[in-house]
Amino acid sequence: MRTLPIFLVFFLMGLADAMGPMSDAVEKHYQVSKVMSTLLPFFVFIAFAIFSVPGGLLAARIGKKKLLLLGLGLNAVACLIPSLQAPAFPVLLGCIFLLGIGTTFLQVSGNPIMRDVSAAGHYSRNLAFAQGIKGIGSTASTYLVTAVTSIAFFASMGWRGTFPLFFILMSVAFVGVLLVRVQESKAEVPPSIGSSLGLLKQPVFFLAVLGIFLYVGAEASMGRFLFPGLKEMGVSEETASKFGPAMFFLLLTIGRLLGGVLLTVMSARTCFRLSALLGLVGAGAIMTGSPTLAIPGVFAAGLGFANIWPMLFSITVEEKPQCANELSGLMCMAISGGAIVPLIMSKFVGPLKSLAFVVPAACFAYLFLLSLKGGRKPAGPVAEPPAAIA
Repeated sequence: MRTLPIFLVFFLMGLADAMGPMSDAVEKHYQVSKVMSTLLPFFVFIAFAIFSVPGGLLAARIGKKKLLLLGLGLNAVACLIPSLQAPAFPVLLGCIFLLGIGTTFLQVSGNPIMRDVSAAGHYSRNLAFAQGIKGIGSTASTYLVTAVTSIAFFASMGWRGTFPLFFILMSVAFVGVLLVRVQESKAEVPPSIGSSLGLLKQPVFFLAVLGIFLYVGAEASMGRFLFPGLKEMGVSEETASKFGPAMFFLLLTIGRLLGGVLLTVMSARTCFRLSALLGLVGAGAIMTGSPTLAIPGVFAAGLGFANIWPMLFSITVEEKPQCANELSGLMCMAISGGAIVPLIMSKFVGPLKSLAFVVPAACFAYLFLLSLKGGRKPAGPVAEPPAAIA
């Protein structure tokens, strides 16, 4: 029961993705250019780049639960303002940036606090489930913008109709987290930016952060280039739409939920190894340019990509649990790979777009090699902390 409010928080992390589908409605309402309307998801992303490491340091000083509450509070305020009135466009951008900061704090504190509220031996499994629930939130955000505004009560609000719902969900999660008692693992000495970045001098942490950077970049690259890549192979537009990004992200969510089940019978490191291998095989199959191999490759890639984040995160945190906050900040900062790796892949896109998939394949080749690296500590029950106080 202690994990339920945290699972709700992960669902709400995914709702930040609603800024993408909302951009078109905002463009029409404010009569702004596509570039200006695209600032909505950009402001969410840039908040991650700026506030991930400071968020990790703040969590180490005030506690993960308090940072989680702060993030939910910021998100609630960010959603309340557009709920009450249609703000000026700069004010809306300010609200979205605030939502980005709040979501960053949720991500930075949510991943390690799951360790504190999980029963012994259940951290990796619960984190995999949580990432699956976050995926459900991301998928739901795509439809909420349309579905909620079709309800009579919200219809008059137009594109703002989802904000009251988001505000209610943030408020419910705030109360739920507030009532949960958490026995947090804390460092004896409060960290600084220097000590936090200093963790990167240790190979085990540098390699893991680089792994997260490449993983997020590979995932973003698949989402960006799968559709045109399949079409270039001769796949019809309808089939490419069905088995491209939509299928890939659906399989990500399914794979994360299945990962939570698999972790009842296998270790996090074994799951990481198998996931990296499956992702590499999938990306390699797409890279061949053969539709016969590419479609199964999408299935393999979706399931393989699914559990890299929770497995690599939990394995890394177990190396030094007392630095969970700083490590979470560093790994959330590595989400910036989602902006950089696709740019690199775009340089390879030419007449044969399928060959460009060598970029995500190379990313997963690295992750597979990383998964073969042993580990001084087991990622199973022995390394788990005591269950949180009820």
